Amino acid sequence: MSDIREKLPGLLALLASSSTLICCAIPALLVVLGAGATLANFVSLFPFFIVISKYKIYVSVIAMIILVVAGYFTYKTQKMPCPIDPVLSRKCMITRTRSVFIYLISVFLFIFATIFTYVIPRII
Repeated sequence: MSDIREKLPGLLALLASSSTLICCAIPALLVVLGAGATLANFVSLFPFFIVISKYKIYVSVIAMIILVVAGYFTYKTQKMPCPIDPVLSRKCMITRTRSVFIYLISVFLFIFATIFTYVIPRII
């Protein structure tokens, strides 16, 4: 049970940052690469995609809030003591390391999605 509690903030952050990647960064990347026909095909397969893309600012802000909260909890769990039992202590440390890794991947995905959604289209 404690494994799930320690991984939950990282997994929520990964889900939130992936949503910004799907809703905002992939279409921007396809347009920048000149793959407008691919984007049109994608939108014809998933029509709800346009509705989600209309609210990309809200999706990005909510994802950022989730990332900040997940970062706080990830930091907080790093300071908690692990069990005294050597086997449980080792599992605790492995879970914490994985949780930090998942969180860092989430932050990277969010930054990548934000750059491709808001920065690159203004440059080009």
